[in-house]
This record gives sequence, C-alpha cells and structure tokens, in this order.
Amino acid sequence: MRVAALAEGLKHSSLEAGGPDRQITDITNDSRRVTKGALYAALPGLHVDGHRFIPDAIDSGAGAILCERLPRTPRQDVSWFVAPDARMALSELSDRFFGYPSRDIEVVGVTGTDGKTSTVYFIHQLLLAIAGSSSFLSTAAMQVGAAEEANALHQSTPEAPEVHRTLRTMADHGSRYAVLESTSHGLSHKTCRLAHVHYRVGVFTNLSHEHLEFHGTFERYRSDKANLFRSLESGFGVVNRDDENAGYFAEATRGEVIGYSVERDAEYRARDIELDATGSRFTLVTPSGTAACSLPIPGVFNVSNALAAAAAVQRLTGCTNERLADAIANLRSVRGRMTVVQGEPFSVVVDYAHTPGSFENVLPFFRRQCAGKLIVVFGSAGDRDVAKRPLQGAIADRYADAIVLADEDPRSEEPMAILREIASGCRAGRPGLHLIPDRREAIRRAFSLASAGDTVLLLGKGHETTIIGSAGEIPWDEIEVARAELRDYQ
Repeated sequence: MRVAALAEGLKHSSLEAGGPDRQITDITNDSRRVTKGALYAALPGLHVDGHRFIPDAIDSGAGAILCERLPRTPRQDVSWFVAPDARMALSELSDRFFGYPSRDIEVVGVTGTDGKTSTVYFIHQLLLAIAGSSSFLSTAAMQVGAAEEANALHQSTPEAPEVHRTLRTMADHGSRYAVLESTSHGLSHKTCRLAHVHYRVGVFTNLSHEHLEFHGTFERYRSDKANLFRSLESGFGVVNRDDENAGYFAEATRGEVIGYSVERDAEYRARDIELDATGSRFTLVTPSGTAACSLPIPGVFNVSNALAAAAAVQRLTGCTNERLADAIANLRSVRGRMTVVQGEPFSVVVDYAHTPGSFENVLPFFRRQCAGKLIVVFGSAGDRDVAKRPLQGAIADRYADAIVLADEDPRSEEPMAILREIASGCRAGRPGLHLIPDRREAIRRAFSLASAGDTVLLLGKGHETTIIGSAGEIPWDEIEVARAELRDYQ
C-alpha cells in the first residue's frame, strides 16, 4: 500500500515528514521483524520504549515509522507518522493496511474471566458443524486455514498488526466466521489491540478476581472487558445471567442482548441437568422450544459454556434446536481443559483453572465426583495479581484432602514466597499441605499420595508449553509430564 493511501483520513495519526509515494510492504511493532519497506511502530512500553529501536528499524529497511515523538531531523527517505497515542494509531493503521478484514468476516468475540477458551472452541465447532465455515483464535489454539494448530503467536490477544493480519488470512481462506478470545488486556485502551475490530457478536462468560496488576481495580477490569459490548455497532450480545455482572455488560451495548443460564430464567437454559465424570445430560430450552442434549465434557461450567455457544450460534445461523443438540453432542474439549490423563486406579486430570472463580467451579465438581481423596497441585503466576493467591489457597483448603503447591510461572519472584502467600489462605497447621516449587517433583509427590479411587488435579498450566522463571523459559507439557511420572510411578 502506498503511504498516501495509508495516511488518507486517519483519525489517530498524521503523516508529518517523508514522502507519500513509497510503498509499505508490512506493519509491525517488533523492530526485529522489520523487513524492507515495512512500517515500524515505536510503542512506549512498561520497561522498554520502542523509540529506542527506530534506528535499528531503519537500518533493517523500514519505509515508514509510527512514533509519538518526531526526531529533530527526521530522515527524508523514510515516511513519519506521528500520533499522541501510538497504540491506538497502530490499531487504526493495521486495520487499514490489511483492508479492514473484520468487515469481510463475521467476528464473534468472547470475554470473561473463566471459560473464554472453551467457549471460543465450542462456538467454532458448532459453526463448523452447522454453517460449514469458521476460524478461531484462542489462548490454546487457532485455526486460520484448513488445519487446527497450537497458538503460535504466544499471546491470547496478540498486538494489533497480528490481529488484523490473522483476520485477513481467515477471510481470504473463505471463512464466514471468526471467533476471537477477547481478553481484558486486548480490549483495554492501554493496549488497543482490538480497538478497530468490528464485532458482530459479543459473549460474556463471567467475572471474578484476576489481572488487577494490569487494570488496577476490579471496576477498571470490568470496564475494559465491557469495551467488547460497547463496540457492537450492529450486532448482539450474549450474557451469562448467572453472573452478577451480566446487567453491567448488557447495559454497555445498544444492541440486542440474549441471556443464558443454568440456574435462572433466560432465553437459553439448561433444565434437569444430570452430571457425571463423563459429561452431562440436560434439556436445552431456547426461544423456539426444547431439545434433549448430551454434552460429552464434564462439569456444569461446561454446560454453561455450551449454552453461551448455543445462543450465539443459533442467533447467527437460525438453526433448529435439533440441529443444535446434534452438534453439541459432538463437541470436543480443548487440550489441557478437563483432560483425563488416567482413570484407574486413581484419576489424573489436567485443567487450566488458575483463578478463584475457576477454582470455585472445578474443585466442588471433583469433590462430588471423587470416591476417595481429592489431591490438587497448583501455583500462582509471578509478577501478576497477588491478591488472588490466598483466595486460591482458601478455596483449595475447603475442598481438597491434600494440597501440593508448585511453580506456575514464577517469573522474577522468589518461588517459595509465592507458595507461602497461597498457603496463607489455608487453615493454620492444615494437614496435607506441601510446598514444592519444582513442578515435576510436586506432581511426583501428589502421585505418591494417591490410592485407588482418589483423584489428582493438576491445575494452572493446562495447554501451556513453558514454565517462566527468573532465568527464562523452560519447556513444559503438563500432560506429557504427568504421563511420564505415572509410568515411573507404576
């Protein structure tokens, strides 16, 4: 795209120096990924200011620079875009450069504290089964073309250039729908990663304590998530009526709002729910009637996620209840979400639960299903929300017979200090509490405590492929580690 076309009618930046005639070949905020003719966006960061790398970007062949501070003598062989907020400007430029991709594909955004990844995956599968066309991007995985693959972007919500590049690829592959996990970070005006995505549908799952190290307050966290609903121009919202914040999200949009619930009256309900370790059976109630449903994924929270997906998909496609029930019966879970590694003599389950809200869903369910002891392994992320740590400990203390605290991603924090903060939420002198930072050793200890009929839950890592410590990342696959330790145990 020519600079002149890119610069025309911009609201958040302007072309201040350099010629308008050169061609821009790409757009990135990573100076290491600059190629000849690319536009480099110099973003201010918490630790590093992207303006420092402008010379490196130019040396690598950048044809244009987006910045908040123009150099005293800007080079005239480079085009210079200047903005008061480079992140918002990058979002606008990315949307334009990739040809406004979210207007060529119907985008479904899913936000909330827990259940986002599973709900995204459920919506995607239902759309594939019923409409024959869908792409998706979530924390755990993505499908841009024909094949599903692990999320290679290393962020639940990547920076704006990658968001719009991915949407353009989805649209060009012929997908009618794109389902995006829309995180509070991505929706926040601090990052503007999703600021110029045109959403057709917004889905709200639930809200609990998380990410206050970034948002500052719960109120700001909730407001940032609600930006998804504020952005709905001509679409509709889907909200979880079982969450006390549902009204806040419903009021954030002028569009139609549909409710779902496993407990209350709503347009989409699950009635007569029967749960066991293999899944659930329930009566699906929709505005057009009822249908008998079977979901092959355990947990009432997954019934809730399936209802969210059903509401969004039926409203989008107009499918019958019977067609919807058939598709729900074939849903698959995300790898690392309620993944059963072993069923006998004791059960081992890997799940991504890492917030107080998700603990309140997962632990009571397994407490009811477990014939013997419930043993849980988990930690809490370093350099992240510290207030949730004792809350995690208190919930585990209430439901688990044995608790093994271990590293999640300690980052720059001292691992044992994190575990002590979690343990502070447990009863003083609680029996069966073990603090073992080394996660493999912690899993080994949990297995040594287990007998026939017990259940061991490995929480917090799920699909993730690394553990991040002060020395950097080490490879990690919770499911494969569990399998290896079980072989050694047996």
